Amino acid sequence: MIKRHTSLSDNTLVISLSAVLLGLIAGAILIICIGENPFTAFSYLFRGGLMNIERIGNTLATATTLLLVGLSVSFAFKTGLFNIGGSGQMLIGGLLGSMFALSATSMPRPLFFILLILIGIAGGALWGVVPGLLKALFNVHEVVSTIMMNWIAYWLVFYIVPGYLKAEYLETESKSIAVARSLRTPWLTDLFSSEYVNYGIFLGILAMILLKIILDKTTLGFELKAVGYNRNCAEYAGIKVNRNIVISMMIAGALSGLAGLTYYTGYALNMQIGVMPSQGFDGIAVSLLGAGTPVGVALSSIFFGVLHVGKGFMSANTIVPPEIADTIIAVIIYFTATSLLFKRFWGMISKKIRTRQTAGLAAEEV
Repeated sequence: MIKRHTSLSDNTLVISLSAVLLGLIAGAILIICIGENPFTAFSYLFRGGLMNIERIGNTLATATTLLLVGLSVSFAFKTGLFNIGGSGQMLIGGLLGSMFALSATSMPRPLFFILLILIGIAGGALWGVVPGLLKALFNVHEVVSTIMMNWIAYWLVFYIVPGYLKAEYLETESKSIAVARSLRTPWLTDLFSSEYVNYGIFLGILAMILLKIILDKTTLGFELKAVGYNRNCAEYAGIKVNRNIVISMMIAGALSGLAGLTYYTGYALNMQIGVMPSQGFDGIAVSLLGAGTPVGVALSSIFFGVLHVGKGFMSANTIVPPEIADTIIAVIIYFTATSLLFKRFWGMISKKIRTRQTAGLAAEEV
């Protein structure tokens, strides 16, 4: 009987945990350099995100946006595209959702909720379709076009918020959305003792399930992945490559638009000008660390949510600045992006383990 060996280099969980470990080690070195105990600092960092139900609620609320952007980036990766336009798609989804929430004051709650979600999805999809069309028709690289779309969205918000949505006393932010016209709900607020938790959690879970079904169970998903693996072979097989590129970027944009909706109409309840949402870029790290799988992205988003929520608590109780947490995230991104090195390292370890096992079996037979 031949026993099949699974190489550590093929285990995405091992590679992701290696990147996290090295990121924490790098953070520990920086903490030591500023004269603080890294174990104490890390204790406050993780307690800040997990020590009570309110902190857990804040972590989940932060992770919700990261989850949706991470799914957006992962979906584009699966189809051979790199969606770096999550920030712009978030802004447009949040802007259109905010405009609707501030204007629809007498609509029944269920109908309002459905339309709000559809508007956020449509805004992000619109901002994803443009790079998709440019890629399909003129072969414009999606990294370039999505970055440009980020800044177009940024300046649209800069113009529209002060001109049409400004708060009563502030020019730099929009009017606040009433809780009854937001994604927040009293029962979630009471459950987690956190006002930031909203229905976005369930939208994120639903998005995970739908993406899994689309990619693994549908003809569309097969075609999208085929185009991502080899565009020329897919075209030779009769798959409409350009159409699938546009659809892929539209779905990726829709997910980021939904992330913007959950953030601006569920978490913040208003929009500020002059701010490019960092979650659009953090979602890339979430996707890389999660190895592009829905469950991996979910776990990765929670981890990053803990770091984001806990860094303020760590800074308040130690001399460690909150930027250390951002540095840890940056190092994790670096090591995750260079996963080939981990594959080689763990491949060598696996080879040595197999060699020893083979030698042991040979000695037993003798």
